[in-house]
Amino acid sequence: MDLKGKVAVVTGGNGGLGQRICHALAKEGCHIAVVYAASKAQAEGVAKDLSKHQVSAAAFQCDVTKADQVNKLVDDVVKRFGSLDIFINDAAYNKSIPFKDLDGLTYEEWTKIIDINLTGPMLCIKAVGPVMKKQGSGRIVNISSVAGLGPTGSSIAYAVSKAGLIHLTKCMAVALAPEVLVNCVAPGPIASAMTVNLPDSIRTTLPVGRLGRGDEVADAVAYLAGEQAAFTTGEILDVNGGAWID
Repeated sequence: MDLKGKVAVVTGGNGGLGQRICHALAKEGCHIAVVYAASKAQAEGVAKDLSKHQVSAAAFQCDVTKADQVNKLVDDVVKRFGSLDIFINDAAYNKSIPFKDLDGLTYEEWTKIIDINLTGPMLCIKAVGPVMKKQGSGRIVNISSVAGLGPTGSSIAYAVSKAGLIHLTKCMAVALAPEVLVNCVAPGPIASAMTVNLPDSIRTTLPVGRLGRGDEVADAVAYLAGEQAAFTTGEILDVNGGAWID
């Protein structure tokens, strides 16, 4: 894939998976805008570390649920780098609420999860779409989840937000065609500090017999951003070890 010199924005770029995505794109030659909500020092650390790939990188603050901040982000990135070629919607929020605990699924938690995980990507796509269409090309990759493919995951709100993101991907692929390609990656259980205490039964029931790695998801994102996926739009790439086979 030829990504050398392209400019990529990664929301949630200071997070675990976000950092992996930043590095996967930077290894291919992309300049990176590391977007954070509150952890400025961490995001600046990620941006500094990306310099080892001989690319430019900078941290940008943005609350993706605020349209004015999203619009400013897009403007600032274009001013800083001169273009904006790739946008990765990775920023997300989650809280574990058992499906049967409907009392625990409060309006406040529902709203926060939906706002960050679904409304945020919508606002980002609306802001960056016209810029990409004007320049004649662009790639948008949304990060969903296996929870968006069926009734699973840590809460009903999270599952619904990720299912909505999948359908938003398909709708925006139609809305922004033909200049802008919009695709989605749906990761399954990924080995991390959050999954270290998962029961062994989760691992053994996966057809591949193990949890995924963040770099495997990041490589899938880089694939969808590259020229090898130039005839792909509105698609969902499941990177979940067979956790959900449709």
